[in-house]
Amino acid sequence: MTKEKVIIIGSGPAGLTAALYTARADLSPLVISGNQLGGQVSITSEVENYPGFPEGATGPGLVEQMQKQAEKFGARVLIDEVTQVDFRGGPPFRLQTHGQSFEADGVIIASGSSPRRLGVPGEEQLIGRGVSFCATCDGFFFRGKDVVVVGGGDSALEEGLFLTKFATRVRLIHRRSELRAGETLKKRAAANEKVSYIWDSAVEEVRGSGKVEGVRVKNLKTGVQTELATDGVFIFIGHYPNSDLFRGQLTMDDHGYLIADRLMMTSVPGVFAAGEIQDPVFRQVASSVGQGCAAAISLERWLAGRE
Repeated sequence: MTKEKVIIIGSGPAGLTAALYTARADLSPLVISGNQLGGQVSITSEVENYPGFPEGATGPGLVEQMQKQAEKFGARVLIDEVTQVDFRGGPPFRLQTHGQSFEADGVIIASGSSPRRLGVPGEEQLIGRGVSFCATCDGFFFRGKDVVVVGGGDSALEEGLFLTKFATRVRLIHRRSELRAGETLKKRAAANEKVSYIWDSAVEEVRGSGKVEGVRVKNLKTGVQTELATDGVFIFIGHYPNSDLFRGQLTMDDHGYLIADRLMMTSVPGVFAAGEIQDPVFRQVASSVGQGCAAAISLERWLAGRE
């Protein structure tokens, strides 16, 4: 059993900001990365709305800089995944990863969220064979090919525009007759000749033998179903919180988001939450950074009060 002062679960903007602040407070935090170092932003092609970067930044580049800054002040990053927690009767709180057991005086949960799936036939079987949830990761493999993007929010347009660097055509399939994305993204998409739309429609099936060959699309107003040939299906229809690990130990809302007070403390004193694990509303890098900062300061003060 390894004893730590502070453990941070998750390595996205919220987790790495919390690591920076707790490290500068001389708490020597341990960041347990989760299954994706950097969280969702690490697979985002371009971040154009984070203050201080007028030319924009890449998601992986931003994560790398955040990690370096936190480590400069003494934070440590462990590439592992928390598999079990025990917050009852603590502190110390107990955590188990695939390889180690830990005790911690304080915990910040920044485990973020994961992309939702369509739940249609063919989707699961063809993940990695044309079905993707990350244009940044897989866009290169679709050079000169035809792809469809499912969704109508900021992520769908951002990733769709990124795909135009490689694909010959990008068709966005959206359940409604207008996009939910911001105006700047809408204008950029409208000006891109590779982008087109299939409105009021939903994917009913992903088809292919060994790889994606097409999708079956249903018009939600007329009920008419159409077969579309395509080489790739990129899905951006929202996220769900990575909170299953904490069920029965921390209070959540009906959708599984952790409930935290204005000081970012959860229902268990000494356990704090930051970022998308407790934020179903804003879900921005900037807001996650602010929440990570707040959680770290609150944890530092909570620990000082106990001492």
